[in-house]
Amino acid sequence: MNYTQNQRISQITESTLIVGVDIAKHKHVARAQNDRGLMYGKAFSFPSTRQGFEAFCYWIKHLMAEHEKTQVLVGMEPTGHYWMTLAAFLRSRGIPIVVVNPMHVKKSKELDDHSPTKNDPKDARAIAQLVKDGQYSVPYFPTGVYAELREAVKIRDHLSCELQRIQAKVHNWLDRYFPEFLTVFTSWEGRAAFETLKHFPLPQDIIRVGALGVLTTWQKSIKKDSGPSVLMSL
Repeated sequence: MNYTQNQRISQITESTLIVGVDIAKHKHVARAQNDRGLMYGKAFSFPSTRQGFEAFCYWIKHLMAEHEKTQVLVGMEPTGHYWMTLAAFLRSRGIPIVVVNPMHVKKSKELDDHSPTKNDPKDARAIAQLVKDGQYSVPYFPTGVYAELREAVKIRDHLSCELQRIQAKVHNWLDRYFPEFLTVFTSWEGRAAFETLKHFPLPQDIIRVGALGVLTTWQKSIKKDSGPSVLMSL
């Protein structure tokens, strides 16, 4: 559900503990504050493990009890995929999470102390302040078949990009070292063309073994009769 900024701000009351988490690969850093921006205690650092997540939840409960808060809202940057395990753990414990725009965090740090320098406690504080000001969004977590479809689409997109990079590298190689290759084969991805490139990537390799050597390699690799007509064109 999409909320306006005023609606997001109105959801944060005097009873809300606001927690900002700076996400990293191995260790996260959290800062907590109230709805007025008053920070509670020092930064809390915890590893990206189940034990670390348990300690983080205990830290939150302790602060809620100490400052008489009945609600909590945890904000974080969606940094790569590192935030997903923590988000899933918190959701399993019924702790609501929101995400903030990394560009907003960077600008907020510059306004806070006139420096964009990376500092984990400072980042966590900036994230908490953005949540307080309603500068956040609620992430959508698909479940069941929808979660599987989202993951499948991500994997397909990744594989498609990798395939395009590989194809570009092969064409680069052919243009530089074997420009005659595609005058013989319509595509380097055919079985015969691929086996030829695999065993004879350069023209001098074909010259070295001769037409009979290439034919023998084809017959071993492709397991079917291959005539010499194509070889005569090389």
